[in-house]
Amino acid sequence: MKYLTTRLACTSLAFACVMSAATGMQEALADQTAQYALRPCPDRPNCVSTETADPGRRMAPIPLTGSAGAAQAGLLTAIRALPRSSITHDEPGHVVAEFRSRTFGFVDEAEFVIDADSGSIRFRSGARSGYWDLGVNRARMEELARTLNPATLPAK
Repeated sequence: MKYLTTRLACTSLAFACVMSAATGMQEALADQTAQYALRPCPDRPNCVSTETADPGRRMAPIPLTGSAGAAQAGLLTAIRALPRSSITHDEPGHVVAEFRSRTFGFVDEAEFVIDADSGSIRFRSGARSGYWDLGVNRARMEELARTLNPATLPAK
């Protein structure tokens, strides 16, 4: 009986440690996510964001379909699959990528916050220069949303 009690106590302690570590990791990710605020879109029609008040430039966040870590891995894979793309910043809960236009090499920058609390990926994507982007940033974000969560938007 003493052996059974000791074993049960050890098992309970091990379970409590694992749960505490998992909870600590989730809290750390939530703390990191909270520190990332997306920059507002400028007063030009070359930017889309999940956080702008302008209905013409607002887009819905991308719903998470799994854990935040799996969503970030999927996001990185989807970005790398796009032509002329590069990841410039990648840490848990936060990704920044650049996309270059084919002809003139104009640079668009996209920032993503993987928000486990809201169960979504918030983003901002805009041209670094120029006035109008011909809808390229919106089309790119719609493509990423379809890739990450096919039920998010209708197919093209």
